[in-house]
Amino acid sequence: MASRVNFDKVVRGKRVVLPNEICPAEICIKDGVIAEIRKGNSSSFEAGLEVIDAGDLYVMPGVVDSHVHVNEPGRTEWEGYVTATRAAAAGGITTIVDMPLNSIPSTTTLDAFQTKMDTARDKLHVDVAFWGGVVPGNQGELQAMIAAGISGFKCFLIHSGVDEFRHVTEPDLHTAMQALQGTNSVLLFHAEVDQPIGTQTSTSPQVYETFLQSRPKSMENHAIQLVSDMCQQYGVRCHVVHLSSAEALPIIRAAKQRGLPLTVETCHHYLTLCAEDIPDRATQFKCCPPVRERSNQEQLWAALKAGDIDMVVSDHSPCTADLKLLGTGDFVAAWGGVASVQFGLSLFWTNAAQRNLTVRDLVDWMCVTTSDLCGMGHRKGSLQVGKDADLVIWDPDGSFTVTEDIIQHKNKVTPYLGKVLKGVVHRTLVRGNTVYHNGTFSSQPMGAILLKPITSAK
Repeated sequence: MASRVNFDKVVRGKRVVLPNEICPAEICIKDGVIAEIRKGNSSSFEAGLEVIDAGDLYVMPGVVDSHVHVNEPGRTEWEGYVTATRAAAAGGITTIVDMPLNSIPSTTTLDAFQTKMDTARDKLHVDVAFWGGVVPGNQGELQAMIAAGISGFKCFLIHSGVDEFRHVTEPDLHTAMQALQGTNSVLLFHAEVDQPIGTQTSTSPQVYETFLQSRPKSMENHAIQLVSDMCQQYGVRCHVVHLSSAEALPIIRAAKQRGLPLTVETCHHYLTLCAEDIPDRATQFKCCPPVRERSNQEQLWAALKAGDIDMVVSDHSPCTADLKLLGTGDFVAAWGGVASVQFGLSLFWTNAAQRNLTVRDLVDWMCVTTSDLCGMGHRKGSLQVGKDADLVIWDPDGSFTVTEDIIQHKNKVTPYLGKVLKGVVHRTLVRGNTVYHNGTFSSQPMGAILLKPITSAK
């Protein structure tokens, strides 16, 4: 018997990743929202209704990448909303959260937040939320930005790499934390502090070990201890971005055991790349904090499985090719950042297949926790009635080679060029709209700006 409910679209598949099971199901969509979920594939629907049959492919929630640098306005030669969100759509990402730097102006005032939203509007192929910034002296702006829908704030405990986004000192942190007490906001930390480096055994700037020794684990360890102390003192939600040092894990475990509201992310490059494998002059591998040794990477994977690390993100931080100094191969002077937003799902799945991890782990670490972090857990991150119909349909058994012609982000410099990855995205839907399908994009941008509700608890 045909359904009498007036749906706009149905997505059916044999392997639909629901919150508690993977099963045959039909996702019925109305006005961009999941209106009904029917287990099984036996329903008939009214004539003319679009039914997308995924067959044996996975149907799962769209990925939420909560750490992306879009750099618009101000540094659009590095990246921009059109290219960044196209790359996201091609990678099965349905929501990104844009960092407050390296755009100009940085998103540290209400006016700058408005400027960023005005710039992004009508350019988005996926949904976009925004992080604000905490810098010295802007504590008076924070409440207004929260009221305007900012997802939370980020600060640096060391030079940010761009002069206009200044890092905070410990007194600045006390001021900011006091301003955030009693809100439902979250403060993200680039957790490195300057530390004595000691004698370096490698001195050539063309050798990766030279750069690695200049950013020792102690820089992260001391910073994360400070974050833990601040979290305990003020009770404000705190989040460590791009954890690289496994030596900091005991600090994180202790904080969580005390019940502190602390979460932690790591990145695909720390879980995929190893210092031992980085060639001389290969500055496309440079990022801060750095990619570390294989033994360190193994500890990060173990911490992810144990729940000490909560999520995995891209930290997509592109720049123009000239800033990577590929000609001289100078690791010390080159811009630090890995461009990879398009390939996060496939990078994770390539690793997961070798580590007995499942698609449920992928959803937990790249959809559920990331959407909760940015205050969008009520709309994003899982396939449930009432949530946005953000879906990715992908083949877990297919593979592809990363070549320049498939890269959608603006600058094609990436350490993954030439790598074979497992997990091929076939279709991405944002609020029920197909924004990517087998290499083609929707003719018009279908993404929207996301504002965090003031009363949202997540």
